[in-house]
Amino acid sequence: MPASTSAASASQQPKVAVVLGVGPGLGMSVAHRFGREGYTVAVVSRSDTRHADYVASLAAAGVEAVSYVADVRDTKQLGSVLDTVAERYGRIDLVYYGPGALDLDESRPKSITETDSVGVQEAMSWMYPAVDVVGRVLPGMVERGGGAFVFAGGLSAVVPMPTLGALAVSAAALRNYALTLNAALADTGVYAGNLVIGGLIERGDIHRLITSNPEQFGNVGDRTLDPDEIADGAWELVSRRDRAEDTFSVFA
Repeated sequence: MPASTSAASASQQPKVAVVLGVGPGLGMSVAHRFGREGYTVAVVSRSDTRHADYVASLAAAGVEAVSYVADVRDTKQLGSVLDTVAERYGRIDLVYYGPGALDLDESRPKSITETDSVGVQEAMSWMYPAVDVVGRVLPGMVERGGGAFVFAGGLSAVVPMPTLGALAVSAAALRNYALTLNAALADTGVYAGNLVIGGLIERGDIHRLITSNPEQFGNVGDRTLDPDEIADGAWELVSRRDRAEDTFSVFA
């Protein structure tokens, strides 16, 4: 097949989005938002317990979707999933990186004054895979002259939050990586953007845990974030490419 014909065929293929760290809140909102724009969506999380529901929800909205299991901290497993998606569809056009860095069954993070290097290394284990993902997917994007990465992190990346300890260090590192990548990719056709999120995201697992235990966590009232609005923000970043970052926060 002539190169020009092959390129034209590739340009007519549906774009493919990989949503890493999908959950019932923001991850699924991002999947639906990009699916609505015509993307085929691959949702990825550490367990397949809810994958059937996720795929069914997307299918009901007219979105072609598949699901895969991968812990982003497992380099081999993560790489295998990305390779599988790329081989199945011939491309990856968008990666949303939003795995949760806080396990619900673990204790709360130690304050920054109690944080040691081991704690920081553990928190950074959620940041390092972002670099692996880019290394795996970016070459194909650059070759095609298009693509995008969107990273999601916490408000502690820009506002000092001592109680979050090592998580704040990791959030700041992820944000700096995203913004530096954005600058490096200028004029390549590939975009990198960052979402700064401050507050409980509705429909998410952490939101469900906290609101179901008001005696332990207090009443959050209406100080929550709508995941659909954040997903809209992710789409605006990718489609407009006029800024590297957007912030969503319940804090004044």
